[in-house]
Amino acid sequence: MRNLLTVEGLTMRFGGVTALQGVHFAVQQGTITALIGPNGAGKTTVFNCVTGFYKATAGTIRLHGPSGGVGGVDLLAMLGEPFRLSDCWQPKALGRRLYYKLFGGPHRVNRVGVARTFQNIRLFNELTVLENLLVAQHAKVHSGLLAGLLQTAAFKRQEQAAIARASEWLRFFDLVKDANRLAGELPYGHQRRLEMARALCTEPRLLCLDEPAAGLNPNETRALSQLILALRAKHGITVLLIEHDMGLVMDISDHLVVLDHGEVIAQGRPAAIQQDPRVLEAYLGTGGSE
Repeated sequence: MRNLLTVEGLTMRFGGVTALQGVHFAVQQGTITALIGPNGAGKTTVFNCVTGFYKATAGTIRLHGPSGGVGGVDLLAMLGEPFRLSDCWQPKALGRRLYYKLFGGPHRVNRVGVARTFQNIRLFNELTVLENLLVAQHAKVHSGLLAGLLQTAAFKRQEQAAIARASEWLRFFDLVKDANRLAGELPYGHQRRLEMARALCTEPRLLCLDEPAAGLNPNETRALSQLILALRAKHGITVLLIEHDMGLVMDISDHLVVLDHGEVIAQGRPAAIQQDPRVLEAYLGTGGSE
């Protein structure tokens, strides 16, 4: 099985604080990989680096093509460089920084096939459920302002394709009956589903889920685990998730990566991780010698 994502030597510093140090792992195509670890271990920082919200201090994050191999897209190269004082008198450098500020970052990472959800739900609460899914597809609708005003045939075709794609995910997540409700009026569990559907409307190859079971009751969590498994089985979506619900993690994950204090301390299949003394000590709070 080939790798879809490889992370090597990932380091992230915030001033004098090192949040990640030499993090390395791979996500294989068609699998469900979970990042686990105690609070403050660096899991969300890894997500923010992989999805383009942070530019890592060092390391490589590479999204491989359908054929795998050593090539692929260098996600860090998409994020540009921070502004410097010297840019003020160097127009070429200033233009490059402005370009990446306007057109780099998370949406460029999304365009090559990486989408995410958030631990704290970030929906457009004053838009309907359907409108949330249509907004997510703005990069796929290539007709300009004039085409929209004139309602050209090309614009209508793309609009219908966006609605069809949204409808597909509404059916998958059992949200059809809520399509015209405001997103902010949905029950919490449905909002979780809607955020996943919105991410999937961008047609990602890698879906990053940040604590998708947070705040869900046991029945909702069981239903969520079945949905994630169905995403892989029926749609071929590769999943990378952060989750504290160990029941869900052990039930659906093919591979676990355990972080502690910004470093990978173990990785492997769930059965092996459950017996790893370093994990028991760091994550479960028991001494490795016991």
